[in-house]
Amino acid sequence: MKGHAERGLIVAMLLAGAVMAAGGDAQRAREFYGRAEYQAAIDTMLPLESKTPDSLALLGQAYYGNGEYKQATIYLEKAIAASPSNALYYDWLGKAYGWRAETSSVLTAPFYASKTRESFEKAVALDPVNLEALGDVFEYYLEAPRPLGGGMDKAEAIAVRIGRLDAAEFECKLAALAEKRKQFDAAEQHLRRAVAMKPDQVGRMIDLGEFLARRGRYDECEDLLRAAGNRNPGSPSLMFAQASLEIRRGRNLAEAQRLLRSYLASPITPDDPPRLEALRLFKMVP
Repeated sequence: MKGHAERGLIVAMLLAGAVMAAGGDAQRAREFYGRAEYQAAIDTMLPLESKTPDSLALLGQAYYGNGEYKQATIYLEKAIAASPSNALYYDWLGKAYGWRAETSSVLTAPFYASKTRESFEKAVALDPVNLEALGDVFEYYLEAPRPLGGGMDKAEAIAVRIGRLDAAEFECKLAALAEKRKQFDAAEQHLRRAVAMKPDQVGRMIDLGEFLARRGRYDECEDLLRAAGNRNPGSPSLMFAQASLEIRRGRNLAEAQRLLRSYLASPITPDDPPRLEALRLFKMVP
C-alpha cells in the first residue's frame, strides 16, 4: 500500500509541475503578445498539450497579428466552442473573418463577410457596452453593402449607442458618417471636436491627420502630426503615420525610411499598426 501511495504522490507532483510549467509558458506567451512579438507567442503557446479558452484565443489573436487569418479563425472558433459566452472572442473572430473577406476571392468573400457581421453582432449582444465591439460592428455596417447586412441606418444606430459611452468616440463616428455622405466640412468639425475632447490621445490627432491627407491637404496633415510628435515624442503610431504620409506624397522618402526603421525598432504593442504593415510600406519606397 505504501508503494502505491508513494507512486501516487510522485504522479501528483509531476502533474502539478506540468501545470505550473504550462502556466509559465502561457504567461510568457502573453508577454510576447503584449510586445507584438506574435511569432514568439505562437511558438510558446502552440506546443502546450492543454490549452484553456484564453490560451486558444491568444493563439488566434497572435495568428491575426501575424497576418495568418485562416489560422486565427481556427483557434478563435476553438476558444468560442470552449467558452461560448465570451464577447471578446467573438469580436476577434469577426476581425479575423473580416480580413479573410478582404483577401479572398469574389466567390468566398460574401461568406466570410457574413461571418464577420455575425461575429461582431454576437459580441455586441453578449456585451452591449463593449466599445471595441461596437466600433467594429459600426465599421462593418458603414462599409458593407446592404445585401451583406450593411447600411447607414444601422451604422447611425450603433453610433448613438457609442455616444452614450464615449463622447469623443461618438464625434469620430459622426465624422465617418459625414465623410461617407461626402459632407467633408462636417466631418472635419467632428474630428476637431474629438481632438479637443481628448487632446492627449495620439489616435485622435492621427484620425484628423489621415482625414486631411485623404482630402489632399498634406501640408496641414504634416504640421498636425509634427505638433503631435512634439507633445508625444517617440510615439510609434505617430512614426508610422508620418512615414505613411511621406510615402503617400512621394517626397522625403529617406525620412520615411528612417521613420519606418525607428518604428520597427520601437517597443510596439498590439494597439499599434503591425510590423507586417510597416515592412509593406518600407518595400514601397523606391
